[in-house]
Amino acid sequence: DPKPGGHWRLVMHGPNGADYPNHSVFLDLKQPERMVFDHISPPRFLVVATFEERNHQTQVAFRMIFNSAAECEKLKAICVPANEQNFDRLEAELRRMA
Repeated sequence: DPKPGGHWRLVMHGPNGADYPNHSVFLDLKQPERMVFDHISPPRFLVVATFEERNHQTQVAFRMIFNSAAECEKLKAICVPANEQNFDRLEAELRRMA
């Protein structure tokens, strides 16, 4: 439900076959420039995604803001490659749609 106060629930499927339920709440949506949501299921973090046109393409900045530097360090080895995989999938889907 992509609107301020709207909920986003999904299940991520790990390579080990485990399911990871995720629940987020949208805080701010300003089309087409910005999306902010609070990931309220563990681990907690805030996402701020911005979208900017550059040379007829879209530059995406995706920031995950954790409650502490220690929490960020603990999850960095998982989050960075997982986000790269997600953006690779998004890029492939956008190419397919073009």
